[in-house]
Amino acid sequence: MPGTVTMYSTTWCGYCRRLKSQMDREGIAYDEINIEHDPDSAAFVEKANGGNQTVPTVRVVPAAGGAEVVMTNPSLAQVKQALAV
Repeated sequence: MPGTVTMYSTTWCGYCRRLKSQMDREGIAYDEINIEHDPDSAAFVEKANGGNQTVPTVRVVPAAGGAEVVMTNPSLAQVKQALAV
């Protein structure tokens, strides 16, 4: 799939593990950043989620030049749709 996907997560997040498994199964490449080990990423997640460190927060930049999309706890279908823009 074109574009880039960055998942902001934690080691204990079940929703993160589920989405990673689904993206792995579908062959969607992604970079994972543990917000517990990266203060700048934690700040990004807080800004995107009204001050909360809600994970998974996913940033998608479509290759086709579309606008960046930031989603909180998205479904696999939402990630695929954001990549297709």
